Amino acid sequence: MTDFDKLFAAASAARARAHAPYSNYAVGAALLADDGNIYSGCNVENAAFPEGWCAETTAIGQMVMGGAKRIVRAVVVASRIDSERVPGGRFCTPCGGCRQRLSEFAASPATEIWAADPDGASQRFTMAELLPAGFVLEE
Repeated sequence: MTDFDKLFAAASAARARAHAPYSNYAVGAALLADDGNIYSGCNVENAAFPEGWCAETTAIGQMVMGGAKRIVRAVVVASRIDSERVPGGRFCTPCGGCRQRLSEFAASPATEIWAADPDGASQRFTMAELLPAGFVLEE
């Protein structure tokens, strides 16, 4: 089983737990971290928009709590929950806020971020492709 397959399975399992009663858009994310572990999360919506949080945010929080420091690879699985979902090829990339969060924890600009739908259709991006001019605090 490849890293992508493991991450896809973890992100899909997380997506199944999404709390998305307002958008009906369930998202699961899974991160392979520098410690070799996989951390996952789902989106959790709240009626007080924008106080919910994204799947990537949840997964990053799990990673930080687990003691890891960097994201080696990530997979995000997303689609509508309702019957309007068309199988195959429908996936989304991380939102702007999550692109910034992922960038801050990515091992490098070449870190792979995969966007996938529940059926397995996917596209690979590098962190640099998703956020070419991200905000960086000077150290």
